[in-house]
Amino acid sequence: MEIIFYRYGSICEPDIINAFHAAGLTVAEEAREITDKSISNTDRLLAVEALLKSHPPLFVFSINFFPVIADICHIYRVPYLCWTADSPVPELFSSSIRHDTNRIFLFDKAQYEQFAPYNPDCIFYLPLASCTQRFDQVISAISSADRNRYSCDISFIGSLYNEKSPLQTLSAALPDYTDGFIRGLIESSLQIYGYNPIEAALSDSVIHDLKTADSAFYQLQNAVASSDRYVAAHSYIGMEAACLERIRTLNLLADHFPVDLFTRSDTSALHNVHIHGGVQTLTEMPKIFHLSKINLNMTIKPIQTGLPLRIFDILGCGGFLMTNFQSELTDYFTIGVDLEAYSSMDELVDKCAYYLAHDDERLQIARNGYEKVSASHTYPHRIREMLKTLIPVG
Repeated sequence: MEIIFYRYGSICEPDIINAFHAAGLTVAEEAREITDKSISNTDRLLAVEALLKSHPPLFVFSINFFPVIADICHIYRVPYLCWTADSPVPELFSSSIRHDTNRIFLFDKAQYEQFAPYNPDCIFYLPLASCTQRFDQVISAISSADRNRYSCDISFIGSLYNEKSPLQTLSAALPDYTDGFIRGLIESSLQIYGYNPIEAALSDSVIHDLKTADSAFYQLQNAVASSDRYVAAHSYIGMEAACLERIRTLNLLADHFPVDLFTRSDTSALHNVHIHGGVQTLTEMPKIFHLSKINLNMTIKPIQTGLPLRIFDILGCGGFLMTNFQSELTDYFTIGVDLEAYSSMDELVDKCAYYLAHDDERLQIARNGYEKVSASHTYPHRIREMLKTLIPVG
Protein backbone atom coordinates (compact mmCIF):
# COMPACT_ATOMS: atom_id res chain seq x y z
CA MET A 1 0.00 0.00 0.00
CA GLU A 2 1.31 3.41 -0.95
CA ILE A 3 0.87 6.79 0.68
CA ILE A 4 1.80 10.34 -0.36
CA PHE A 5 3.96 12.35 2.04
CA TYR A 6 3.93 16.10 1.46
CA ARG A 7 7.22 17.42 2.86
CA TYR A 8 8.38 20.92 3.72
CA GLY A 9 11.49 20.10 5.76
CA SER A 10 10.40 19.42 9.33
CA ILE A 11 13.17 17.66 11.26
CA CYS A 12 10.88 14.76 12.16
CA GLU A 13 9.88 13.90 8.57
CA PRO A 14 12.63 11.30 7.91
CA ASP A 15 11.79 9.42 11.12
CA ILE A 16 8.09 9.36 10.27
CA ILE A 17 8.85 8.07 6.77
CA ASN A 18 10.87 5.24 8.34
CA ALA A 19 7.96 4.48 10.67
CA PHE A 20 5.57 4.28 7.71
CA HIS A 21 7.97 1.87 6.00
CA ALA A 22 8.09 -0.23 9.18
CA ALA A 23 4.28 -0.37 9.09
CA GLY A 24 4.46 -1.93 5.62
CA LEU A 25 3.66 1.22 3.62
CA THR A 26 5.54 2.59 0.64
CA VAL A 27 5.95 6.36 0.47
CA ALA A 28 5.75 8.67 -2.54
CA GLU A 29 7.27 12.01 -1.54
CA GLU A 30 6.41 15.50 -2.74
CA ALA A 31 9.46 17.40 -1.47
CA ARG A 32 9.77 20.55 -3.56
CA GLU A 33 8.91 22.82 -0.63
CA ILE A 34 12.00 21.69 1.28
CA THR A 35 14.14 23.79 -1.04
CA ASP A 36 11.57 26.20 -2.52
CA LYS A 37 9.94 28.19 0.29
CA SER A 38 8.22 30.49 -2.21
CA ILE A 39 5.89 27.75 -3.41
CA SER A 40 2.30 28.95 -3.76
CA ASN A 41 -0.92 27.24 -2.68
CA THR A 42 -1.72 26.66 -6.35
CA ASP A 43 1.63 24.90 -6.79
CA ARG A 44 0.95 22.77 -3.71
CA LEU A 45 -2.47 21.80 -5.02
CA LEU A 46 -1.18 20.89 -8.48
CA ALA A 47 1.75 18.89 -7.08
CA VAL A 48 -0.47 16.83 -4.78
CA GLU A 49 -3.14 16.41 -7.46
CA ALA A 50 -0.55 15.06 -9.91
CA LEU A 51 0.51 12.46 -7.36
CA LEU A 52 -3.10 11.57 -6.55
CA LYS A 53 -3.61 10.79 -10.22
CA SER A 54 -0.33 8.91 -10.77
CA HIS A 55 -0.05 7.22 -7.35
CA PRO A 56 -3.59 6.66 -5.99
CA PRO A 57 -2.75 6.45 -2.27
CA LEU A 58 -4.17 4.98 0.89
CA PHE A 59 -3.87 8.51 2.29
CA VAL A 60 -1.90 11.76 2.06
CA PHE A 61 0.22 12.84 5.05
CA SER A 62 1.97 16.01 6.16
CA ILE A 63 3.50 17.55 9.25
CA ASN A 64 1.26 20.46 10.25
CA PHE A 65 -1.97 21.33 8.45
CA PHE A 66 -2.17 22.57 4.85
CA PRO A 67 -5.72 23.71 3.96
CA VAL A 68 -5.17 23.35 0.22
CA ILE A 69 -4.08 19.71 0.66
CA ALA A 70 -7.14 19.06 2.78
CA ASP A 71 -9.27 20.55 0.00
CA ILE A 72 -7.82 18.49 -2.85
CA CYS A 73 -7.98 15.31 -0.78
CA HIS A 74 -11.62 16.05 -0.01
CA ILE A 75 -12.36 16.46 -3.71
CA TYR A 76 -10.70 13.12 -4.50
CA ARG A 77 -12.22 11.45 -1.40
CA VAL A 78 -8.77 10.45 -0.11
CA PRO A 79 -8.00 10.66 3.62
CA TYR A 80 -5.67 13.49 4.61
CA LEU A 81 -3.65 12.72 7.74
CA CYS A 82 -1.58 15.46 9.35
CA TRP A 83 0.20 15.81 12.68
CA THR A 84 1.16 19.11 14.22
CA ALA A 85 4.72 19.35 15.49
CA ASP A 86 4.76 23.13 15.90
CA SER A 87 2.79 25.89 17.50
CA PRO A 88 1.28 28.24 16.53
CA VAL A 89 -0.42 26.74 13.47
CA PRO A 90 -2.91 29.44 12.41
CA GLU A 91 -3.88 27.42 9.33
CA LEU A 92 -6.02 25.34 11.70
CA PHE A 93 -8.56 28.17 11.61
CA SER A 94 -9.31 27.33 7.98
CA SER A 95 -12.79 26.03 7.25
CA SER A 96 -10.97 23.15 5.52
CA ILE A 97 -10.54 21.49 8.93
CA ARG A 98 -14.23 20.56 8.71
CA HIS A 99 -13.75 18.03 5.88
CA ASP A 100 -14.80 14.49 6.74
CA THR A 101 -11.71 13.20 4.88
CA ASN A 102 -9.40 14.82 7.45
CA ARG A 103 -7.58 12.97 10.19
CA ILE A 104 -5.90 15.81 12.08
CA PHE A 105 -3.61 14.93 15.00
CA LEU A 106 -2.66 17.71 17.42
CA PHE A 107 0.25 17.30 19.84
CA ASP A 108 -0.77 20.01 22.32
CA LYS A 109 -3.88 19.21 24.37
CA ALA A 110 -4.80 22.90 24.58
CA GLN A 111 -4.51 23.08 20.79
CA TYR A 112 -6.71 20.00 20.50
CA GLU A 113 -9.36 21.39 22.87
CA GLN A 114 -9.50 24.62 20.89
CA PHE A 115 -9.96 23.07 17.44
CA ALA A 116 -11.61 19.67 18.00
CA PRO A 117 -15.13 21.15 18.33
CA TYR A 118 -15.00 22.22 14.67
CA ASN A 119 -14.72 18.57 13.53
CA PRO A 120 -14.93 16.29 16.59
CA ASP A 121 -14.97 13.01 14.65
CA CYS A 122 -11.86 13.85 12.64
CA ILE A 123 -9.53 15.74 15.01
CA PHE A 124 -7.48 13.82 17.56
CA TYR A 125 -4.95 14.43 20.32
CA LEU A 126 -1.60 12.72 19.78
CA PRO A 127 1.66 13.62 21.57
CA LEU A 128 4.97 13.68 19.71
CA ALA A 129 7.52 10.89 19.75
CA SER A 130 11.15 9.78 19.66
CA CYS A 131 13.26 7.71 17.28
CA THR A 132 15.41 5.69 19.64
CA GLN A 133 16.46 3.20 16.95
CA ARG A 134 18.11 5.88 14.81
CA PHE A 135 19.57 7.63 17.84
CA ASP A 136 21.08 4.35 19.01
CA GLN A 137 22.97 4.00 15.74
CA VAL A 138 24.41 7.53 15.95
CA ILE A 139 25.36 7.22 19.60
CA SER A 140 26.99 3.81 19.18
CA ALA A 141 29.43 5.46 16.75
CA ILE A 142 30.55 8.21 19.17
CA SER A 143 34.33 8.54 19.00
CA SER A 144 36.88 9.94 21.43
CA ALA A 145 37.03 13.03 19.21
CA ASP A 146 33.26 13.38 19.57
CA ARG A 147 33.57 13.18 23.35
CA ASN A 148 36.15 15.94 23.36
CA ARG A 149 34.08 18.07 21.02
CA TYR A 150 30.54 17.60 22.31
CA SER A 151 30.79 16.91 26.06
CA CYS A 152 29.19 19.74 28.06
CA ASP A 153 28.06 20.46 31.59
CA ILE A 154 24.88 22.29 30.52
CA SER A 155 23.94 22.57 26.86
CA PHE A 156 21.12 24.04 24.83
CA ILE A 157 20.52 23.47 21.13
CA GLY A 158 18.11 25.75 19.35
CA SER A 159 16.99 29.16 18.26
CA LEU A 160 16.94 32.21 20.54
CA TYR A 161 13.81 33.30 18.61
CA ASN A 162 15.11 36.83 18.07
CA GLU A 163 14.91 36.17 14.33
CA LYS A 164 11.38 34.75 14.70
CA SER A 165 9.82 37.51 16.81
CA PRO A 166 8.05 40.24 14.78
CA LEU A 167 8.05 42.45 17.88
CA GLN A 168 11.81 42.82 17.57
CA THR A 169 11.10 45.37 14.81
CA LEU A 170 7.44 46.28 15.40
CA SER A 171 7.60 47.72 18.92
CA ALA A 172 8.51 51.19 17.68
CA ALA A 173 5.40 51.24 15.50
CA LEU A 174 3.01 50.49 18.38
CA PRO A 175 1.32 53.10 20.60
CA ASP A 176 3.19 53.53 23.87
CA TYR A 177 0.33 52.11 25.93
CA THR A 178 0.08 48.99 23.74
CA ASP A 179 3.81 48.39 23.77
CA GLY A 180 3.89 48.82 27.55
CA PHE A 181 0.93 46.51 28.03
CA ILE A 182 2.57 43.83 25.88
CA ARG A 183 5.86 44.14 27.76
CA GLY A 184 4.06 43.83 31.09
CA LEU A 185 2.10 40.82 29.86
CA ILE A 186 5.30 39.12 28.72
CA GLU A 187 6.95 39.75 32.08
CA SER A 188 4.03 38.26 33.97
CA SER A 189 3.81 35.24 31.65
CA LEU A 190 7.47 34.44 32.28
CA GLN A 191 6.72 33.99 35.97
CA ILE A 192 4.08 31.32 35.32
CA TYR A 193 4.86 27.69 34.52
CA GLY A 194 2.27 25.25 33.22
CA TYR A 195 -0.18 27.91 32.03
CA ASN A 196 -0.08 30.56 29.30
CA PRO A 197 -2.13 33.67 30.24
CA ILE A 198 -1.36 35.72 27.13
CA GLU A 199 -4.30 34.98 24.82
CA ALA A 200 -6.95 35.42 27.51
CA ALA A 201 -5.42 38.72 28.68
CA LEU A 202 -5.47 40.49 25.31
CA SER A 203 -7.92 43.32 24.67
CA ASP A 204 -9.41 44.00 21.27
CA SER A 205 -7.53 47.30 21.13
CA VAL A 206 -4.14 45.63 21.57
CA ILE A 207 -4.97 43.14 18.82
CA HIS A 208 -6.09 46.02 16.57
CA ASP A 209 -2.85 47.90 17.20
CA LEU A 210 -0.76 44.85 16.28
CA LYS A 211 -2.74 44.36 13.07
CA THR A 212 -2.32 48.01 12.18
CA ALA A 213 1.41 47.97 12.85
CA ASP A 214 2.13 44.96 10.66
CA SER A 215 0.75 44.78 7.12
CA ALA A 216 1.80 41.11 7.06
CA PHE A 217 -0.46 40.17 10.01
CA TYR A 218 -1.86 36.71 9.19
CA GLN A 219 -5.25 36.79 7.50
CA LEU A 220 -7.22 33.75 6.43
CA GLN A 221 -10.11 33.50 4.01
CA ASN A 222 -13.11 31.29 4.92
CA ALA A 223 -12.08 30.82 8.53
CA VAL A 224 -14.13 28.84 11.04
CA ALA A 225 -13.49 31.67 13.53
CA SER A 226 -11.35 34.78 13.73
CA SER A 227 -7.68 33.93 14.16
CA ASP A 228 -6.68 37.46 15.21
CA ARG A 229 -6.45 36.83 18.96
CA TYR A 230 -4.61 33.54 18.46
CA VAL A 231 -2.11 35.09 16.03
CA ALA A 232 -1.49 38.16 18.22
CA ALA A 233 -0.97 36.03 21.32
CA HIS A 234 1.20 33.32 19.83
CA SER A 235 2.85 34.55 16.62
CA TYR A 236 3.75 37.94 18.10
CA ILE A 237 3.71 38.13 21.90
CA GLY A 238 4.51 34.46 22.47
CA MET A 239 7.52 34.58 20.19
CA GLU A 240 8.92 37.64 21.95
CA ALA A 241 8.37 35.93 25.31
CA ALA A 242 10.31 32.92 24.04
CA CYS A 243 13.20 35.15 22.98
CA LEU A 244 13.42 36.93 26.33
CA GLU A 245 13.06 33.70 28.30
CA ARG A 246 15.86 31.96 26.44
CA ILE A 247 18.30 34.86 26.68
CA ARG A 248 17.62 35.43 30.39
CA THR A 249 17.76 31.75 31.28
CA LEU A 250 21.05 31.14 29.51
CA ASN A 251 22.61 34.27 31.00
CA LEU A 252 21.47 33.30 34.49
CA LEU A 253 22.84 29.77 34.23
CA ALA A 254 26.11 31.03 32.76
CA ASP A 255 26.61 33.13 35.90
CA HIS A 256 26.85 29.87 37.85
CA PHE A 257 27.93 27.06 35.52
CA PRO A 258 29.63 26.35 32.19
CA VAL A 259 26.90 26.67 29.53
CA ASP A 260 27.25 25.73 25.87
CA LEU A 261 24.84 27.01 23.24
CA PHE A 262 24.52 25.59 19.72
CA THR A 263 22.54 28.03 17.56
CA ARG A 264 22.33 30.01 14.34
CA SER A 265 20.68 32.96 16.12
CA ASP A 266 22.18 36.33 16.99
CA THR A 267 23.89 35.81 20.36
CA SER A 268 24.97 39.39 21.08
CA ALA A 269 22.64 39.60 24.12
CA LEU A 270 24.40 36.70 25.88
CA HIS A 271 27.33 36.83 28.26
CA ASN A 272 29.62 34.09 29.59
CA VAL A 273 27.90 31.51 27.38
CA HIS A 274 30.13 29.32 25.22
CA ILE A 275 28.75 29.96 21.74
CA HIS A 276 28.86 27.36 18.97
CA GLY A 277 27.24 27.45 15.55
CA GLY A 278 24.30 25.35 14.52
CA VAL A 279 24.66 21.59 14.35
CA GLN A 280 23.48 18.86 12.01
CA THR A 281 20.17 17.50 13.26
CA LEU A 282 20.67 13.87 12.27
CA THR A 283 24.38 13.38 12.92
CA GLU A 284 25.55 15.86 15.58
CA MET A 285 22.57 16.71 17.75
CA PRO A 286 22.11 13.19 19.20
CA LYS A 287 25.76 13.12 20.28
CA ILE A 288 25.42 16.42 22.15
CA PHE A 289 22.24 15.22 23.87
CA HIS A 290 23.94 12.01 24.94
CA LEU A 291 27.22 13.56 26.08
CA SER A 292 25.89 16.62 27.92
CA LYS A 293 25.51 16.27 31.66
CA ILE A 294 22.38 18.44 31.55
CA ASN A 295 20.30 19.14 28.44
CA LEU A 296 18.11 22.21 28.79
CA ASN A 297 14.65 22.48 27.23
CA MET A 298 12.71 25.75 27.27
CA THR A 299 9.24 25.25 25.78
CA ILE A 300 8.01 28.31 23.92
CA LYS A 301 4.81 29.91 25.24
CA PRO A 302 2.72 29.11 22.10
CA ILE A 303 3.02 25.43 23.09
CA GLN A 304 0.52 25.87 25.88
CA THR A 305 0.29 22.47 27.59
CA GLY A 306 2.03 20.00 25.27
CA LEU A 307 5.50 18.50 25.13
CA PRO A 308 7.77 19.75 22.33
CA LEU A 309 9.74 17.40 20.13
CA ARG A 310 12.93 18.37 21.95
CA ILE A 311 11.81 16.53 25.10
CA PHE A 312 11.39 13.25 23.23
CA ASP A 313 14.63 13.74 21.29
CA ILE A 314 16.76 14.30 24.40
CA LEU A 315 15.26 11.36 26.27
CA GLY A 316 15.54 9.14 23.20
CA CYS A 317 19.27 9.85 23.05
CA GLY A 318 19.74 8.78 26.66
CA GLY A 319 20.37 12.36 27.70
CA PHE A 320 19.53 13.88 31.05
CA LEU A 321 16.71 16.39 30.54
CA MET A 322 16.06 19.55 32.54
CA THR A 323 12.84 21.14 31.23
CA ASN A 324 10.43 23.85 32.24
CA PHE A 325 7.24 22.43 33.73
CA GLN A 326 4.38 21.77 31.30
CA SER A 327 1.00 20.52 32.47
CA GLU A 328 1.12 17.43 30.20
CA LEU A 329 4.55 16.42 31.47
CA THR A 330 3.24 14.24 34.30
CA ASP A 331 0.81 12.48 31.95
CA TYR A 332 3.77 10.60 30.47
CA PHE A 333 6.79 10.98 32.75
CA THR A 334 7.65 11.06 36.44
CA ILE A 335 9.60 14.14 37.47
CA GLY A 336 12.74 13.18 39.38
CA VAL A 337 12.61 9.65 37.93
CA ASP A 338 12.54 10.00 34.11
CA LEU A 339 13.60 13.65 33.83
CA GLU A 340 13.79 16.84 35.87
CA ALA A 341 11.61 19.95 35.68
CA TYR A 342 11.69 23.44 37.12
CA SER A 343 8.99 25.99 37.93
CA SER A 344 11.16 29.00 38.71
CA MET A 345 14.61 30.32 37.91
CA ASP A 346 15.77 29.69 41.46
CA GLU A 347 14.64 26.07 41.22
CA LEU A 348 16.44 25.69 37.89
CA VAL A 349 19.74 26.93 39.35
CA ASP A 350 19.39 24.76 42.45
CA LYS A 351 18.57 21.61 40.46
CA CYS A 352 21.41 22.16 37.99
CA ALA A 353 23.85 22.54 40.89
CA TYR A 354 22.52 19.36 42.50
CA TYR A 355 22.68 17.15 39.43
CA LEU A 356 26.10 18.39 38.36
CA ALA A 357 27.31 17.20 41.76
CA HIS A 358 25.43 13.86 41.75
CA ASP A 359 26.52 11.88 38.71
CA ASP A 360 24.96 8.56 39.69
CA GLU A 361 21.48 10.00 40.20
CA ARG A 362 21.71 12.01 37.00
CA LEU A 363 22.80 9.03 34.92
CA GLN A 364 20.08 6.81 36.38
CA ILE A 365 17.39 9.37 35.54
CA ALA A 366 18.75 9.58 31.97
CA ARG A 367 18.54 5.78 31.67
CA ASN A 368 14.99 5.78 33.03
CA GLY A 369 13.92 8.45 30.54
CA TYR A 370 15.43 6.52 27.65
CA GLU A 371 13.69 3.31 28.68
CA LYS A 372 10.34 5.11 29.03
CA VAL A 373 10.37 6.59 25.53
CA SER A 374 11.73 3.37 24.02
CA ALA A 375 8.86 1.39 25.52
CA SER A 376 5.98 3.76 24.85
CA HIS A 377 6.81 6.89 22.85
CA THR A 378 8.41 6.06 19.51
CA TYR A 379 7.17 6.91 16.02
CA PRO A 380 5.91 3.38 15.35
CA HIS A 381 3.75 3.70 18.48
CA ARG A 382 2.22 6.91 17.17
CA ILE A 383 1.78 5.70 13.58
CA ARG A 384 -0.21 2.73 14.85
CA GLU A 385 -2.55 5.14 16.63
CA MET A 386 -3.00 7.18 13.44
CA LEU A 387 -3.77 4.18 11.28
CA LYS A 388 -6.55 3.10 13.64
CA THR A 389 -8.56 6.12 12.48
CA LEU A 390 -8.53 5.08 8.82
CA ILE A 391 -12.13 4.05 8.29
CA PRO A 392 -13.47 4.37 4.72
CA VAL A 393 -14.26 7.94 3.65
CA GLY A 394 -15.93 7.22 0.31
